[in-house]
Amino acid sequence: MKRTLIRQFALIATVLLGSMAAWGADTSMLRPPKGAKVAIIVFEDLECPDCARAAPLLHEAAKQYNIPLVQRDFPLPMHPWSFDAAVNARFFDTKSAKLGDDYRSYIFQNQLQITKQNLRGMTERFADEHKVALPFVMDTNGELAAKVKADYQLGQRIPLDHTPTIYIVSDTVRGQPFIEVVDRTKLYQLIEQVIKETGSSPAVKKTANTHKAGHAP
Repeated sequence: MKRTLIRQFALIATVLLGSMAAWGADTSMLRPPKGAKVAIIVFEDLECPDCARAAPLLHEAAKQYNIPLVQRDFPLPMHPWSFDAAVNARFFDTKSAKLGDDYRSYIFQNQLQITKQNLRGMTERFADEHKVALPFVMDTNGELAAKVKADYQLGQRIPLDHTPTIYIVSDTVRGQPFIEVVDRTKLYQLIEQVIKETGSSPAVKKTANTHKAGHAP
């Protein structure tokens, strides 16, 4: 009898905790950038292998449907150099959105070779290849680190529990304004579904150069 009561109390506690988490969730930031009806938002960690696998697919989907790809920083504490890499990417963002995006792709492509000790050297190589003068200290006033931390805090408010976490978001006021992409094989299908719900038609482009990647301020 006691065991049954204990199991029942445990079940009730689990349900209540889940409900409290749902009530505390803040998904207000899951909206497309101003002027866009639909967008992809990804919370990513530059040291995460699965983020590296997902990145090319997300970029291609953004190009195909001519929608923004908003990349948010969510460096996991278990990864020793991911936060520093995110700060570096923010530095290149200040030069151009494309350069910041190229740096992220470069880090993903070279992930297995990078350590906390050689990250600076790898970043210098990227800067040299792109003819960018790399200062000794890239974040003198801590502004770039603050932006990375702000993204991380946004993710905690949702709350996130893994990377990459990918959403298709819309400006619709009807129904669910965002969908999490759990199965990436259904990414294109979900984009088309959300586009349809906004009342517009999917504008699939075979070769599009209007991809917009970057970070919200």
